[in-house]
Amino acid sequence: MDIILEQNGTELTIRLKGRLDNSTSPQLSETVASSLSGITSLIFDFTDLAYVSSAGLRVLLTAQKTMKKQGKMVVRHPNEDVIDIFEITGFNNILTIEK
Repeated sequence: MDIILEQNGTELTIRLKGRLDNSTSPQLSETVASSLSGITSLIFDFTDLAYVSSAGLRVLLTAQKTMKKQGKMVVRHPNEDVIDIFEITGFNNILTIEK
């Protein structure tokens, strides 16, 4: 998986390419943890993300909890497979998702 960070002031966009699964979620978790200081708006761009596993969902949940304290978080452009995973797990009720 590729992780691309784009920061504009206090807004951080994290673009993901590939699969967010058991083998790639630790890398994303470390990236998110080390990048949120001073961030008030976190955007995950899932345009090129093919899949998210339960390990990836845990990373998103942790990021959401952090951002509730310091700002907001949005997931943008998930594909239909990822949207289905969000709906099955109830994450569509937890996350702000922009199709």
